[in-house]
Amino acid sequence: MYILSDDRLYRKDEIELLDHKKQIIFTSIENEDIISWLKDRNFPESFIEDIKNEGQSVAYEENESFKLAILKYFQKDEENELLYNDRNVAIIMHEQKFIFLAREKRIVKSIVNRLYKRYKATDSLEYVLYLVIDIMVDHTMSVIDHVDNRLEEIEDRIFNESLDEQEVQKNLYFARRTLNRIAKLSVQQNDTINKIFNHFPVVMRKKLKYEFIDLKEHLSFLINESKTYLDRTGYLQNLLMGFLSNRMNQAMQRLAAISLIFLPLTFIVGNYGMNFRFMPELEWRYGYLAVWIVNLLIAYLIFKWLKKKRWI
Repeated sequence: MYILSDDRLYRKDEIELLDHKKQIIFTSIENEDIISWLKDRNFPESFIEDIKNEGQSVAYEENESFKLAILKYFQKDEENELLYNDRNVAIIMHEQKFIFLAREKRIVKSIVNRLYKRYKATDSLEYVLYLVIDIMVDHTMSVIDHVDNRLEEIEDRIFNESLDEQEVQKNLYFARRTLNRIAKLSVQQNDTINKIFNHFPVVMRKKLKYEFIDLKEHLSFLINESKTYLDRTGYLQNLLMGFLSNRMNQAMQRLAAISLIFLPLTFIVGNYGMNFRFMPELEWRYGYLAVWIVNLLIAYLIFKWLKKKRWI
C-alpha cells in the first residue's frame, strides 16, 4: 500500500486511515482492509461488485458520500510486444480520501511513482483525480507511439529478403487488436471524463476547466491516431500479401522457365525412345553426338530468350 500525506509518500503494509485528514491511497483491489473500511462507511455493495468485476466497462457513479470511476490502463502482454491488455482501475473519492485501486501491483507502482513527481500538498482531490487520469492518458499515448514505431520497422522489413512472414502477420494481428481496443475505450473514457467534470462543484469546474479540456483533446488525439494506425495495419497486411504473392509468382515463373527449357529436350528424347525398327540415326556413327549438340543448342537458345524476357 502507498499513501500520500503531507507531501510525503509512505509505503507500508498497514496504514491508519484518519477520517479527517487528507490521504491519497494506492493499493490493490484485493486489499481487504480498504474494502472493510469502505463497507464501514456504507460504501454501496453495487460499487464493490463493479470494482471487483474485471469485465466491468468504463463507468462513473456516485451517491451522497462516494464517487467511483472505473477506468482502463493498458499493460503490455508477455505474449507479444504489440499486444496490450486493458486492466480495470478504480478511483474512489470520499470526503478527504482519494483511493486508487488496481488488480496488479505493477500498475499501482507505475501510477504512484508518476503522481509523486507532480503532486503538491496543496492540491485538491479533484486536481489529483485530473493528474491520475492525465498520467493514464499519457501512458496510452506512449503505447500508440510504440505501435507507430514498430509499424515503421515492419514496413521496412516487408521488403527484406530474410522476411519472416509468419512473425510479421502475428505482429500486425496483435497491433490491430491493441489499436482497436484503444480506439473503443478512448471513446468510452472521453464520455466518462465529461461526466466526472460535470459532477464537480461549480468552483472546481472553473479552476480545472482548461485541464479537462486538455484531457479531452488528448483523448480525441488517441481516438483519431488509433483509427489511423488501424488503417495502416490494414495497408501493411495488403502490402505483405502483395509481396508474398509477387514472390510466389516469381518462383512459379522460374519453374515455368525451367520447364520450358526441358520441354523440347523431352520431345527429342521421347522420339528416340520409340521402339521403331528402322531409325537411320541409330546406325549413324555420330548420331549420339549430334543429338547432344542439338539438345544443348536448343537449351542455350531458350535460356538466352528467357534471360532477355527476364524470366530467369
